[in-house]
Amino acid sequence: MTSRQPYDAFLTRVLRITQLSPHFTRITFGGDDLQHFGIDGLDQRIKLLLPLPDGTFPELGLFSDESPAMLDWYRKWRELPDDERNPIRTYTIRAVRPELAEIDVDFVLHGTEGPASAWAQAATPGDELIIVGPDSRAQEPAGGIEWNPGPARRVLLAGDETAAPAICAILESLPSDFTGEAFIEVPEAGDALELSHPSGVTVTWLGRDGAPHGTFLEPAIAEWGARRLPGAGARAGDPEQGVVAGARTDSGANADADASTDAEAVDSDEVLWDVPEHVVGEDYAWLAGEAGVVTRMRRHLVRDLGIDRKAVAFMGYWRIGRAEG
Repeated sequence: MTSRQPYDAFLTRVLRITQLSPHFTRITFGGDDLQHFGIDGLDQRIKLLLPLPDGTFPELGLFSDESPAMLDWYRKWRELPDDERNPIRTYTIRAVRPELAEIDVDFVLHGTEGPASAWAQAATPGDELIIVGPDSRAQEPAGGIEWNPGPARRVLLAGDETAAPAICAILESLPSDFTGEAFIEVPEAGDALELSHPSGVTVTWLGRDGAPHGTFLEPAIAEWGARRLPGAGARAGDPEQGVVAGARTDSGANADADASTDAEAVDSDEVLWDVPEHVVGEDYAWLAGEAGVVTRMRRHLVRDLGIDRKAVAFMGYWRIGRAEG
């Protein structure tokens, strides 16, 4: 019997490309083995192995009879010469349809400097891509899902465009008794997407329209805190700094980061990924996106608002000036 690792490689081909907004593109991938792709959804992380310039992939043993452990093939990839090492990027799944052997991945298009954006921008039906993700045939759980509110039913979700696909997938999966707010900062106002969510959860899209990352997201979180605890917003910056401008609110996507805008430096030894194992209260916050922005938002929730750090999941998906590998 073939041993299955929790994460396995799936050779896929582009089936459809759907332009969702000026910057968001959904690519639907198909492949026979995708019928075995894990279907946990939510903020499930996957690896995209992009092809080399000639369209080929290096031999990493991904499709051997015995599926290799994650560290085995990744070590082989790291040892490749620079000109033979294909780009790898971490993304989140937007939707899985194992009965059709299809998955959707939403890409943020921001030019051709980033390899994933460049690939997605030039993709056509039939193009191949290797996706490493959870295998439903494995005996052990794959992990890669950080959303874990426990008994909490009042939630806060906040992130930039790299977190938008995960936030949208989470919102669409929430039971109807959830309440709370979600703030999603995107490149421009036209990138606000339609989605379903519980009537008790308010979703606000914040278009930067050329402003630096966090320009609208951080004040929005400060204003959210001020409504919960009067006076708290002033301690995290001016909540009147354009929270409404460029925003679209509805009551009731992914990018490889090569940004070059300036941002407050994040200490190299500061934890940029922290996920509580057990949430015991009624509140839960999930923050993801640019590391500096996410760190400052988490600091405000914990230090200024007094929210238990064990109720706050925060993930630095990328850092300004540093490409995610």
